[in-house]
Amino acid sequence: MGGDVERALGVILVPSYVLDTDGIVRWINPAAERLLGDVRGRHFTSVVGPEDRGRARELFARKMLGTTAATEASGMFVSTDGTRLSLEVSAVSLMGGERVVGVFGLLTGSPDEGASPPPAHLTPRQAEVLRLLEQGRSTKQIAQELHLSAETVRNHVRHLLRALGVNTRLEAVAAARRG
Repeated sequence: MGGDVERALGVILVPSYVLDTDGIVRWINPAAERLLGDVRGRHFTSVVGPEDRGRARELFARKMLGTTAATEASGMFVSTDGTRLSLEVSAVSLMGGERVVGVFGLLTGSPDEGASPPPAHLTPRQAEVLRLLEQGRSTKQIAQELHLSAETVRNHVRHLLRALGVNTRLEAVAAARRG
């Protein structure tokens, strides 16, 4: 087909990035740099919120192993200046012949002004479930996104409510936002 794809991606307004097979950010366009800062040469998890790092590593590994060609997920990110961002990520494996040579991704969303880190006493899974509850996700939706059974999600929600000392999902979201 020809053409300069890198230059074309450099001028689009959608934040875009390329990771190598080790997860190192090798290229970002100006839109991604404005959103996250200059993260070239850093591991991608350095800008993923602590509550979402495990899930991010899992999705990256699936693409590297070739078991999943593309993923769609939401997550919390932290820019180089400390701003927390709730973003949607669409990512695909980059192929070099028959082998995976990296990952190309797009980020959508905007700074989440009121976002604060999850309470420190929550487990990573509880923090992940809390983030999805904040986004209004149902038990079924959380189960699908996290690849868990609905019963497992209900157990995580019960433990989350107990950890926050609240009785409902809405109270859990409110308690998390109060800090």
